[in-house]
Amino acid sequence: MNDLRRIGLMSLFLLFFLVGSAAAAAGAELPSPTPPRLSFIDGDVSYWRPGADDWAEAQPNLALAAGDAFYAGDGGRLEVQFGARNFARADEGSELSLTAQDERAIRFKLTRGRASFDIGGLAAGDTVEVSTPDAVFAIAHPGYYRLEVGADDTHFITRRGGEATVTTADGRVLSVYPSEDIAVAAGTPARLAVYDAPATDGWDRWNDERSERVGESISARYLPPSIYGADELDHAGLWRVAPGYGAVWIPYGVSADWAPYSTGYWVWDPYYEWTWVDEAPWGWAPFHYGRWIRLDGSWAWAPGPVVRRPLYAPALVAFVVGSDGTPVHPVAGAELGWVALGWGEPVLPWWGPAAYRGQPRWSGWGGPRVVNNVVIRPTTVVHARDIRFRNASLPRAIVAVPADKFGRERIHPDLAHEHGDVRFTPVHGRLPVARARASLFGGAPKGVAPPRASLSRPVVSVRAPDEAVARAVSGRRDGVAPKARERVSAPLEAGPRTLPRRSDAAAAPGTRPLPFRQSEGRTPMSPPPPPSPRVRDEARAQSPAREDATRRRAERPAARPERPAGMPSPGRPTPPDAQPPRPRTGPPPVIERAFRPEPASAPRAGEGRPERAGRPLPGEPVNRPHGRRDRENGSPP
Repeated sequence: MNDLRRIGLMSLFLLFFLVGSAAAAAGAELPSPTPPRLSFIDGDVSYWRPGADDWAEAQPNLALAAGDAFYAGDGGRLEVQFGARNFARADEGSELSLTAQDERAIRFKLTRGRASFDIGGLAAGDTVEVSTPDAVFAIAHPGYYRLEVGADDTHFITRRGGEATVTTADGRVLSVYPSEDIAVAAGTPARLAVYDAPATDGWDRWNDERSERVGESISARYLPPSIYGADELDHAGLWRVAPGYGAVWIPYGVSADWAPYSTGYWVWDPYYEWTWVDEAPWGWAPFHYGRWIRLDGSWAWAPGPVVRRPLYAPALVAFVVGSDGTPVHPVAGAELGWVALGWGEPVLPWWGPAAYRGQPRWSGWGGPRVVNNVVIRPTTVVHARDIRFRNASLPRAIVAVPADKFGRERIHPDLAHEHGDVRFTPVHGRLPVARARASLFGGAPKGVAPPRASLSRPVVSVRAPDEAVARAVSGRRDGVAPKARERVSAPLEAGPRTLPRRSDAAAAPGTRPLPFRQSEGRTPMSPPPPPSPRVRDEARAQSPAREDATRRRAERPAARPERPAGMPSPGRPTPPDAQPPRPRTGPPPVIERAFRPEPASAPRAGEGRPERAGRPLPGEPVNRPHGRRDRENGSPP
C-alpha cells in the first residue's frame, strides 16, 4: 500500500508539474521580431517570395521575410526599412534580396545595379551584411554606404563617418574607412583598389531627403521610436486628445463607410503566417500596433500609452465565424470574417507554438486590459470563448470573404457586413483556411522579372544559406507541390560561394590579408576603372525611360489608389516638362471610394483642421495649451 501511495503521489506531482509548465508556456511572452518592411516604391518594382511561381508587383507596407527578392525595373526605385533609422534603397535596374535576419544581424544580397544603405543607428554587436558577386561587405557603424555592382567590378563608397569590412572571394579582408571608395574586381586573386570617395550626385541627395523625413516627424512624439511609419501619419491625418484614450490619430481622406482592415489583402508569411498588408500609404503602424476605436462617428487609431518595447503583430484583428453555421456575410456567402480590435482588447494569436495560439494576449500593449467593456487585472484568467469584441457590433465593421478566396484576392470594401441578426464566434487557434502559392502575393498582379543573367549570378557569403529558405526554394515546405524548378528557384538557384571563417582557415598562398591601413599616400593597386555606363547625374531622374514607365503605370488598371494629377511623388522631383497622367476611363476602382485625395492645402498633423460638415472633430487638439499655463500667461483659459 505504501508503494502504491508513493506512486500515486508521484503521478499527481508529475501531473501538476506538467499542467503548470503548460500554463507557464501559455502565459509567457513569445518573441515577436519586427520584420523589415517595404516602405516606398516608385515606378516598376516587382518582388519574389520563395515558393512562388513568378514575380508579382510590389506593394508598400509589405512585411518582408528571408528570401524575398526585389527588382526595380524601368524608372523604378524602392526603399526597405529595417530599423527606426535604417534603410536600404535600390535604384532602377537593381536586384536586391533579403537573405536572412536574426537578433544581431541582417543580411542582403545585391547581384546587379546600385543600392545604398543609410544606417542611422546600430546597437553594439549588430551588423548589416551585403553579399555581392565580388565580395561581402560587413557594416557595424552608423553611416551612409553606397554599392554599385557592375558586370566586371563592384564599388563600395562610405560617407558620414561610415566604416565597414570587405571580404573578397579569395578570403582577403580589408577595412574600409570614412570617405573611401573600394573597388573590387573579379579574378584570381581578386583585385582591390582604394580611392577617395567621389562627389555626391542626385542619387545621394535623394537618399538624404528620404532620411530627413524621419527626423522631422510630428507623430513620433506619440509613438515609441521603434515603430515604423510615423512620418507617413503626418501627411494623412491629425492627432487629437480624447478622454480615456489619450492621444489618438484620425485619418482624413477616407470614405464614410470605410473601416479598418477593409482595403488591402492577406499574405502568407513564413513566421507569422497570415499577415495583413494595407493599401493606404500610411498603412503600417495603425495595423500592426495599437487599437482602433469609434469616436463620435469617426474611426480613430489609439496607440495607447508609450511603452518601452512595443511588439509587432501581423494584424490586430479578431477572426470570427457564424456561431450557428450561417455565413458571416449572407449575400456574398463568406464564411470567415475579421474585425479590428477595440480599446484594450486582447488578440487571439493564430501564429506561434500550439500553446501560444488562441490564448488572449496583450503583448506590447501598455494600456488597460479590457474584456467585454470591463477593465480587468493582468492576473485575471480570460477564456477566449467568452470574449465579445466591441467593434463587432458596429455597422460595416466586420469584413468577410469566402474561405477559398482568403489570401488569394484583394479585399473590397463592399464585403463589409451590415450588422444584422448573425451571431459570431471568435476563432481561437489556427484559421480555418488553407494557403496556396497565390497566398504568397495575396492576389497581386504579375510583375516584371529581372534579366535571367542576374538570377544565375552567384554571390560571395561568409555564412551558409538559410535552411528554411532552401526548403522553400525547392518547393517542399508544408506540403506545397513543387512546380517548374527553373521558375520557382530562379532568384536563389545560384547558391552563394561560402567562404571559410578567418579564424578557421588561413589565407591561401599569395593572398595575404591586406593591412587595415596603409601609410599615407596610398596608391591604387590597379588603374581606375572606366566610368560606368550608367548615368550618374541628376538628369537620370528625368530620363525618358523613367517618364515612359510612369506613363505606362498610369494607363494600367490600378490595384491601389493612383496619385492625383499635379501631385509629385513623395521624395521625388517632378520634371518641369513632365506630362500629366491621362484621365481614367470607365468606372473608378473600388479603392478610390475608400481613399479620397486631400487638397494640397490640407494642414499637417497637429496644426488643426476645419470642422467637417458643420460638426466638430472628436477630442481636443494636441497642440492646445493647458488652461493653467494660459492663466499664468495672463490670458483667459
